[in-house]
Amino acid sequence: MPLPVPGREPDIDLSGRVIMVTGATGGLGRPLARACAARGATVVLHGRTVRKLEALYDEIVADRHPQPTILPLDLAAANADDFGSVAGAIRAQLGRLDGLVHAAALLGSLGPIEHQSFDAWLKVLRVNLASAMALTRSALPLLAAAADACVVFTLDARGEDPRAYWGAYAAAKAGLSALAATLADEWEARANLRIDAVVPGPMRTPLRMLTHPGEDRSSLPLPDALVPLYLYLLGAQPKAESGARIDARAWLAGQPAATPLVCSGAGARP
Repeated sequence: MPLPVPGREPDIDLSGRVIMVTGATGGLGRPLARACAARGATVVLHGRTVRKLEALYDEIVADRHPQPTILPLDLAAANADDFGSVAGAIRAQLGRLDGLVHAAALLGSLGPIEHQSFDAWLKVLRVNLASAMALTRSALPLLAAAADACVVFTLDARGEDPRAYWGAYAAAKAGLSALAATLADEWEARANLRIDAVVPGPMRTPLRMLTHPGEDRSSLPLPDALVPLYLYLLGAQPKAESGARIDARAWLAGQPAATPLVCSGAGARP
């Protein structure tokens, strides 16, 4: 089954499924969370600011979609126990988890390495990398119990092609790519578990405004343009196509966009 056609809403039914979206009030997470709810999913809305989560909750309920669940958690400050309790709370309230989208991100400060503090690096690594591992590990028993479950990581071009001044953010996103590849290899034989990673490319988001403040953003796609791709990965992708790294810019341009997260010639496992 090919990837969906850009600009065309895929006919995907997520009724009865529970989908967790980290960074649900952010530039990408917000439209994705609303789209999942509109297709029948019960969405676990993660974010750091309760006020923003409550506003998104109210919008979903006002649209008469399934009642979502709010999960306020500061990924930069959470400890192992906090991450471990997430799955327990979801199990107690909802009884299942069918999808997990990692959309939360923290840029940190851009500049030469000698101007970046150790504590700032730790904060960026915790939000962008360590928390993704911790949440996925915590959720794995619930995901493994689902008939069809998917985890989607959101990467960044700077992690694939690091450049000067991107420091902790580039390193964290590179590590996230390695984490996704590791899990894809580990889950290869697990028929009910799928994993993919999307590289969104430039979008009209608050994060992009921080990194390119003087840019003319009118030519950049809105995050909503990527929603059909994420919906496909969550609800329609066959297991045989999982384990993919998807370049969203290529996908939007109608070009081949998916490459394997795990290289076939990487050699035998140790």
